[in-house]
Parts: sequence; structure tokens; C-alpha cells
Amino acid sequence: MLSIAAFREGRHAQAFPSFGSERTGAPVVAYCRIDDREIRVREPIAAPDALIIQDPTLLHQVDVFSGLAPQGFVLINTGRSIEELGLADLRARTDRIATVPATELALKHVKRPVPNAALLGAFASLTGRLSMKAVVDAILEKFPGEIGRANAAAASEAFERLVHAEAD
Repeated sequence: MLSIAAFREGRHAQAFPSFGSERTGAPVVAYCRIDDREIRVREPIAAPDALIIQDPTLLHQVDVFSGLAPQGFVLINTGRSIEELGLADLRARTDRIATVPATELALKHVKRPVPNAALLGAFASLTGRLSMKAVVDAILEKFPGEIGRANAAAASEAFERLVHAEAD
């Protein structure tokens, strides 16, 4: 949906997952490139400008911050603070870090623990790289009907939570 939102804003995007031979339930990495120019490179991203971490239990098990670009964006799916997560030292690498309870928002709006749309709304708010209109349009394109509207509501609430958190 991130790449769809970028396309809706007239940008180039490419999204692809990376699966290993791990067992079912093992962490999965997915990449998304967004640019104003055509994207020709196809390999995994070694130095990401942004990280969206869906599963906060990975924070101290896997080096999820490896290669993070200086002053990169970090968004973590949790209701806990950066300090509560034991990541206060991460602020030395970037102050563009936020948490959002995306799974809770999904349960509230979608009635299922599917945090993707809420994370997309929060990502748009944190980075300012996508408009909320593009995010909502991408969600409704991918999920028409009531499920799309519920996911759009979760994304919108996540967007607003980050806007208000920055104002506080």
C-alpha cells in the first residue's frame, strides 16, 4: 500500500518482500523504494532511510537498526515509549523516531490485529513524504467497501496521534 500511495502522488515506487528459508512465523523483511525518478536498481536496501517495525518483540533479538541512514525515520508498532522499549540511545542516531499502537488501532477499527494500514498513516505523519489523501486512496483501492473504510479510519487515527504527539 505504501508503493500505491506513492504512485497516487505521481512518484515512482517499487515494493518487494525478502523471504529466507526460515520456519513459519520467522521475521520477514520487506522493502519499498520511493523516488521522483524512475527506479532501476532491484537489490535489497542496505541503508534504509526509514524503518517500520511491525513486531516490537524483534527489537532486542535482531539488529533491526542495522544500516539505518543517518537521521533516518523509525516507526515502531507499540503503545510503549522509546524509553520504555530500552531504545533511548537510538535518539543519538535519529530524533525522527516514533511509536504508535497500530495493532490496537486495527483492533478498534478493523476488529482484527492487522496493523499495516495504521502504520502507513503513522508513517505519512512521521515523514511528511506522503499525503493522508494518498494513503486513504491506496487503502480504499486495495480494500474496497467496509473493510477499506475501517482500515482508512485506523490509518487516519494513527496519523492524527503522531501529529498530536509532535505538538505536545
